[in-house]
Amino acid sequence: MTVTAPPVAERAIPDRGHATEPRAMRPVARPIPVSMIERMTLILDTFDTRTPTLTLLEIVERTGLPRSTVHRILDQMIRLRWLAHTSGGYRLGMRTLELGGLAAEHNEIRDAVAPLLHELAQRTGLVGHLGVLDGREVVYLDKVGGRFAAALPTRLGGRMPAHATALGKAMLATLEPPIAESVVRTRPARLTARTVCEPDALRRELDRTRLRQGVAVDHEESMAGIACVAAPLRVRGAAPAALSLTGPADTMGFDRLARIVLEVAHEAGRTLLPHRTRR
Repeated sequence: MTVTAPPVAERAIPDRGHATEPRAMRPVARPIPVSMIERMTLILDTFDTRTPTLTLLEIVERTGLPRSTVHRILDQMIRLRWLAHTSGGYRLGMRTLELGGLAAEHNEIRDAVAPLLHELAQRTGLVGHLGVLDGREVVYLDKVGGRFAAALPTRLGGRMPAHATALGKAMLATLEPPIAESVVRTRPARLTARTVCEPDALRRELDRTRLRQGVAVDHEESMAGIACVAAPLRVRGAAPAALSLTGPADTMGFDRLARIVLEVAHEAGRTLLPHRTRR
């Protein structure tokens, strides 16, 4: 829904000051929301499917809020991931996904890939994950598996550092080098003794992933005793998501699982292609 703040002069209400005279129309100013929640909601409501990205000026015009107020609130909303700042302006962030998986595009990806992910988990007896990349983090869209799934802390809408997961590395390896480099050079955090976080080592890891057709491996890098194999879902060269298999590190046959995951990822990419081309 798009909220447009009409000019003050165009809004009017009946003037009941004189009962014997015809009702006159006098302009009134729409009250500016006082609470931060109301102002944030007003800003969020300015975005819709026709205008997914807005400039600061466009948001000011649509909300009727003072420019300085909008700029201050936008900074806070970006920090809290309600919004994201792009080259074209501002767009909705990932917070809605974390709260309920309600982001339409990600629902579309999950719905299209879910049957393949369930089949993959049943075929291997491992836990299947589907995720997307949000900056330096992986956001989980789906998780399927047997009893072992309950032992893993991953959840729908949950997040993990991209550099420490097979899902994240599979997607980072598909990015343009300058974008991937922005993650690498930050010297990301170490989660376990095996986490690859030194910039040079992480660059080599992404190079190896590219040579393996995008297959990435996490060998106890995010959680001790847990390993993972992942591959990106490519749609016309882009990788909007990735899927993975996770299980106990001492039972994972990486070569066999890499072939299986890559095969299913290619099929999932073909499944997503019709959805993308309809846009």
